[in-house]
Parts: sequence; structure tokens; C-alpha cells
Amino acid sequence: MSRSTKKGPYIDENLMKKVMAQKKGSDRSVLKTWARASQIPPEFVTHKIGIHNGRKHIEVLITEGMVGHRLGEFSLTRTFKGHGKITKRTADKT
Repeated sequence: MSRSTKKGPYIDENLMKKVMAQKKGSDRSVLKTWARASQIPPEFVTHKIGIHNGRKHIEVLITEGMVGHRLGEFSLTRTFKGHGKITKRTADKT
């Protein structure tokens, strides 16, 4: 279910303050955040944000194509290691 249009997009206030403070200064360090549900506004473009995936922060450079998406979409929480291995024993059964 999507968010109501009268409420507007959810953007984490603390992260927005950090980005605006970084725009005023010359410091371009990575901003760490745990707010995976926050949407990406146009102000975040060209900033590096470390998005937490449950274990570590994944560094992501925000581009124009990411605007409107959620931060969590760019920091995967699960590692896919492939479906079952084909071994000699399983190959002989078929």
C-alpha cells in the first residue's frame, strides 16, 4: 500500500538535516543512516549515503535515477549464493 498523497513522501528528518548541512559546507564524507524506509528527494543527488543492511553500511552514490525510490532498495539484506550445487552424485541420478 502506498503512502497518502496528502501526507507527502516520507523523508527522514535527521538525514535531511545532515544532507543540508553537508551542502552548505565542503565536507563530502559518507552519511550513515538506518532509515531504509526514507524516500530519496532531489536534494540527495550526488551525495554518498551509507545505508544499513542489518550487518554493515553499504555505501551508495545517489543519482538522478534513484529519486523517488526508497533507500532500502539499494542496500540488499540477503546474500543469494545460488541454488543447489551440481555434484557428480546428483548428475548420475538423472
